[in-house]
Amino acid sequence: MAITSYPFDNTAVTETDYSRLFREFQSTGVADGVGGGSLYTYADGTGMTVKVSSGFAIIRGHAIYSTATEVLTIAASNTAARVDRVVLKLDPAANSITLVVKTGTAGSSTPPALTQTDTAVYEFGLATVSVGANVTSISAASVQGERQFLGNTVGGWTTNTRPSSPRVGRLGFNQSTSTWEFWNGTAWTGLTQSVDWSTLTNKPASFAPVSHTHLWADITDKPSTFAPSSHSHDWNSITSKPSTFAPSTHSHSWSSITSKPTTFAPSSHSHSSYLESGDTISWANGSKKPHANSVSGSGTYYAVWVEGDGTFARNTSSIKFKENVRDFAIDPESFAKLRPVIYDRKPVEGKGEPRKDEVGLIAEEVEEQFPWLINYLDGEVDGLRYDLLGIALVPVVQRQAERIEDLEARLARLESKLS
Repeated sequence: MAITSYPFDNTAVTETDYSRLFREFQSTGVADGVGGGSLYTYADGTGMTVKVSSGFAIIRGHAIYSTATEVLTIAASNTAARVDRVVLKLDPAANSITLVVKTGTAGSSTPPALTQTDTAVYEFGLATVSVGANVTSISAASVQGERQFLGNTVGGWTTNTRPSSPRVGRLGFNQSTSTWEFWNGTAWTGLTQSVDWSTLTNKPASFAPVSHTHLWADITDKPSTFAPSSHSHDWNSITSKPSTFAPSTHSHSWSSITSKPTTFAPSSHSHSSYLESGDTISWANGSKKPHANSVSGSGTYYAVWVEGDGTFARNTSSIKFKENVRDFAIDPESFAKLRPVIYDRKPVEGKGEPRKDEVGLIAEEVEEQFPWLINYLDGEVDGLRYDLLGIALVPVVQRQAERIEDLEARLARLESKLS
């Protein structure tokens, strides 16, 4: 038959049936409040023993009641520590619940496992016992309780009718005060209690607000406009951006430029064929201060040449700078053919009014008599070396000196004859 019902008159009921029934009324555990002394296991250092106080317990629907303290022997220690277990052992075959010490495994810190079956042996742990290597007694600190306690029923009462000696943790509803209360071992205490802020301990000095939201309409004193806060945008999220960007006007300090060359070749450039004031070589036109800077003071003054590339050089004449020196014949009659002229300079665009009434020679006319006095530019006559005109004048002066000397000699002879 698949269905069994009991207990009824004239119906056989087994202990297994009663055990299953009683288990629904009360769970397995010690009949005492939390921390109570019922079936409490302890040691007091008197040899290899532990003690279990009197008490009542229900083990899988079966009851055990002890009226005196029981002394249990702990097996002798060896060279390796172990952990034993004190249990209440239910053995339906023997019709008994007994106190038993289960010996642990040497060298292991794990107590022996509990055997808990539904209809055969069932073990209920009371405490574990740490057995040190080579010890001769069990100390109080070696015993750790592991009892579980029977549950308390929830009751209902008034202040005058509530239980007078309940177990610790008994819970009930007091109709006189309309509150839930429990027995703490000394007095009835409300589940919810009024708390004064000043009596709270370990409260924080400040409280970070929890995540929450506000309706826009509920916010007061909000500005009418909002300046954008500092933020950034991903380049890909920007729309309508130009394909190229002209660099804005800016500058860089020389030290901030990287990978710059150590030397710089001059770029292609040119200079005007004629050096005038304001050009690259402005001093070629003469002294920087021709009207106010007279030759005076200390130091040496030099005649200079200006080379075709703009370089200034001293006009040296010492024999130490010369070699292959030889006479140079100059025809004095050619000097007499030179034609001094007065002329006006042709205007040059952007250079102001040209000079007028300048005195000089025409280079092309001089070239016919003294080509070595001429300067050429790009294969054409450009100017003449006025500084060398004195050289061309030397044979003229020499010839005149000879003629004067000869005339003076003739005059002296004539005067001697007349006298």
